Amino acid sequence: MILPIVAYGDPVLRKVSDPIEADYPELKTLIQNMWETMYGANGVGLAAPQVGRPIRLFLIDTSPFAEDEDFSPEEREQLQGFKKVFINAEVVEETGTNWAFNEGCLSIPEIREDVSRKDTITLSYVDERFKAHTETFSGLLARVIQHEFDHIEGVLFTDHLSSLKRRLLKGRLTNISKGNIDVDYKMKFPALKKAR
Repeated sequence: MILPIVAYGDPVLRKVSDPIEADYPELKTLIQNMWETMYGANGVGLAAPQVGRPIRLFLIDTSPFAEDEDFSPEEREQLQGFKKVFINAEVVEETGTNWAFNEGCLSIPEIREDVSRKDTITLSYVDERFKAHTETFSGLLARVIQHEFDHIEGVLFTDHLSSLKRRLLKGRLTNISKGNIDVDYKMKFPALKKAR
């Protein structure tokens, strides 16, 4: 089932999410619904707060980037078929050099900006079977993971922008929160009573 994606301005996007246990109610169904929601909105990542759940869960499928000719064949191969569920993730370490990349977010449609992030991240997490992992990711994989990890920490990509850039975007962000925007996927706007 496709769930409405929560728009910028909703308080759930600003909460630090809670860890969950393996017996979290209907977790398997939630994960399946999140995959459907992400694919329905043409996303490469989706975090539980974006569907109104303040829990430490996000998922990623970077396969769409594998078609991008801007990346080397090695990078495209790494991105192809990378599909994972991350539960109770914690950052162990962020290393490397900062690099800028144009980011967007399903909760903040029609706004894309260059965001600078470290190029390598080590993460501890459990998968959907609650098997523990500690892994290091680099390049675009690291960036997508950092973006989704930010969501479970109550951080949005716009928070990484300069105060001037945020001021320039204020009107557009307000319009998103009010639902004054055309999107081709179901969204829930904080200033409206129901999803559309």
